[in-house]
Amino acid sequence: MKTLDKAEEKVHVKKTADSEKNTESHKRPIPYLPHTSEDRRAMLDFLGISSVDELLKNIPKELKKCDLKLPVGKSELEVLEEFKGFAKKNLSLSDVISFCGGGVYNRYIPSVVDSIISKGEFYTAYTPYQPEASQGTLQAIYEFQTLICNLTSMHAANASLYDAATSSIEAALMSKRITGRNKILISKGINPEAISVCKTYAWGAGLKLELVDCKDGITDLAMLKKLLGEDTACYVTASPNFAGCLEPLDEISEIIHGKGAKLISLVDLISLAVLKPPGECGVDIVIGDGQATGNLPNYGGPHVGFIGCKKEYIRQLPGRIVGLTKDMKGNRAYTLTLQTREQHIRRERATSNICTNQSLNAIAVLVYLSYMGPSGLRRIAEISLNRAHYLAEKLVKAGCKLAFNSPFFNEFVLELPVNASDLISKLSVKNILPGLDLSHLDGYKSNQVLVCATEMNSTEQMDYFVETVNKILSK
Repeated sequence: MKTLDKAEEKVHVKKTADSEKNTESHKRPIPYLPHTSEDRRAMLDFLGISSVDELLKNIPKELKKCDLKLPVGKSELEVLEEFKGFAKKNLSLSDVISFCGGGVYNRYIPSVVDSIISKGEFYTAYTPYQPEASQGTLQAIYEFQTLICNLTSMHAANASLYDAATSSIEAALMSKRITGRNKILISKGINPEAISVCKTYAWGAGLKLELVDCKDGITDLAMLKKLLGEDTACYVTASPNFAGCLEPLDEISEIIHGKGAKLISLVDLISLAVLKPPGECGVDIVIGDGQATGNLPNYGGPHVGFIGCKKEYIRQLPGRIVGLTKDMKGNRAYTLTLQTREQHIRRERATSNICTNQSLNAIAVLVYLSYMGPSGLRRIAEISLNRAHYLAEKLVKAGCKLAFNSPFFNEFVLELPVNASDLISKLSVKNILPGLDLSHLDGYKSNQVLVCATEMNSTEQMDYFVETVNKILSK
């Protein structure tokens, strides 16, 4: 048998002692501490305090006594099974028949979208701070900008924003810089969340904000003319709007431009496959959200906002713009043409303090639109339009009525003979989500619900929905 020398004996004894300690520690749950006691002592000495308790002395005692009742450590298998149990409590859109919309839409996403955006060079890439070395990312952003311009008939678009709400206020701030005026008008017909964000920003920026009422689902033109003045920078509307109605953008444009203000319109990219593009309706700045074009609902985010404008306003666009040029050898090259952000040379003269862009979500939009192409996108738009009108007609025959007579795309406000929340509860038991309850929103009634139809709603689903509503209302 090999004998141990003194050095080896010391190591052996230490290992044996450590093993005994480890064995002892398994008998009781111990907290996970990534730092040694020496590490913690060094940090406390640096802070000039004697203990962790002294560090946390400002936390109320009653909170420190709170028992979280956390379980002892579990194996990976046990944790996974526990989380599977949590997941089963949720219902996904594949488990129910959904007619919900209102800014977040259930649309089919071709498998090619996830396949491409899951590639490492896209999935892990952040904003290109060394842009010339990020040609692939820059090209994808450039093509995203190009498709936004093509669909909206705008001259320029930026690399993206957070969502439709932030796009709304960024466009309003653009109009303030362009016109030098300090009042913005916003239609009550746009998404309430966008209105809320605009109010917050307007307060911080010292802007005067006024809301314009809707009449029969669209802008009350008489009120718009009354509120419009020489101090008005812009009017922000949406078409289709939150109620699904199509605004008379041509007529609104004449009114707005007659006072020297700018017209901003929030749009649905898919609807533009069948509707006249905003750039041809006199819109100065176009905004929106690309969630419906390649991005999952994801419990409401992350989404991707877009913003485009006429060429004379390009230097007022927030964020960054990717441009196409040539390198020293004459080869095609992409670069950040404009970076009007506070992190770069403009500093306090930056056009926005939102210094990021939603590149991954924007690439999903790019892949979706490229894969669909003009004919595919038009087909999806036509299916959505036809199914929404088919469903509306059937629901009216079942005893409901449309709240507005204005033309709509694929969403409409349904007026029920009963309270909306009651009907929604009864339909939910049947795994039918009939739409958004509007009773808590300003300007809507307790018996109104916003119903949406997309290519994901088959004729059979719509017929089942109507049949179920009919049975409930007839009792």
